[in-house]
Amino acid sequence: MTTKRRRIKNRFYSMIRSKIGRLFILTVGILLLGAAGLNYFEKMSSITDAIWWSFVTITTVGYGDVTPITVGGRITGVVVMVFGIGLLGMFTATVASMFVEGNLREDRGLNKVSVTDHFLICGWSYEVKEIVEEMRADRKLEDKAIVLIADLSEKPFEEEQCYFISGEVNEENLEKANLAEASAVLIVSDDRLDSYSRDAKVVFSTLTIREHNPDVYICVEMTDAKNTRHCQRAGANEIIVIGELSSSLLVQAALDHGITRIITELVSHRFGNSLYKILPPESLVGRRFIEVLATLKEEHNVIVLAVESQDTNNFLSNPPVSYTIKADDRLVIISEHRPTFARQA
Repeated sequence: MTTKRRRIKNRFYSMIRSKIGRLFILTVGILLLGAAGLNYFEKMSSITDAIWWSFVTITTVGYGDVTPITVGGRITGVVVMVFGIGLLGMFTATVASMFVEGNLREDRGLNKVSVTDHFLICGWSYEVKEIVEEMRADRKLEDKAIVLIADLSEKPFEEEQCYFISGEVNEENLEKANLAEASAVLIVSDDRLDSYSRDAKVVFSTLTIREHNPDVYICVEMTDAKNTRHCQRAGANEIIVIGELSSSLLVQAALDHGITRIITELVSHRFGNSLYKILPPESLVGRRFIEVLATLKEEHNVIVLAVESQDTNNFLSNPPVSYTIKADDRLVIISEHRPTFARQA
């Protein structure tokens, strides 16, 4: 027996052994038994009419177009009504309870997800909902699946294409979240813990994720800059230090009044212009930075802010006028919407 046939056979036997499988078989059995009994006692002209009568009797519709008149036919009708209606009720109730149980399991974060190329958010703080809203504001991420792994008893909010896995970041939950096919991971700092414990948990989560997927891009949030070295060694690609960033913005606000409003606009996709990283259009490859800057501004109302050089693996903010744009460079731009004129990085 081939592997495929054996798998189908095992699934069939598994269905029979399950409660819903047994109820389905018993219901169909009563349906066919009633049809056979009516056809025998009433001498029906067509077996299909007998099956139709048995079906409408079990479902309590009872059109009355077929009515047994013999004693045997009526006894058959009693058997179908008593056992058939009960079995059908149990069958439909079991199906309904399966749907309810499935929704409850999903809300409690017990189900395995089957999405791919998704964003995985690990940890919980009250800013997670804002992170999801920020993602949805970008047209590139409008329909992209998001999976949240958090130590919560139930799903914290409802959002389309957003799935929840309850528990800590461990091998079992990462497998449930399909880490192997995730496009990026965000690890947030748990605001229910003290500063040291928050960063320690982030480092441990980073290490666990990197161990199970060496290639996924990991962005983490930390509270103390002193712990960034540990997180880098654990395998984080980008680290955002909460206190350090807010301190810099406060100083900037004091030195140049109101400039932080521009920074807020640029890092948010929910209003105004935003920052995007794109591959340069083929028509601009090999041209000087000043030409690319002028062309994109004039033709697309886009400002080139920096260039990510793949040769040096570094960002060049405000590149020299004579810098030549290469095919594998990335352009960091300011635009009202994610551009469609170039391939996305």
